[in-house]
Amino acid sequence: MNEDRITLLEERIAHLDMAVDDLSDIVTRQSDQIARLSRRLGLLLAREAERETAEGGTVPLADRKPPHW
Repeated sequence: MNEDRITLLEERIAHLDMAVDDLSDIVTRQSDQIARLSRRLGLLLAREAERETAEGGTVPLADRKPPHW
């Protein structure tokens, strides 16, 4: 009986190890994707600020203080 229980526990540990490895890979991929998207968003915001400045000659909307300040 002890031998069966040890085998069962070893199988569960192997499955848990595999799940942890899979989740770690997913987290790494998501972290890389978030970093890439953050850089792209920064570039888009900078491009839009340049466009607003070129068209209107005013301070970009993102850099303006809200009206209640």
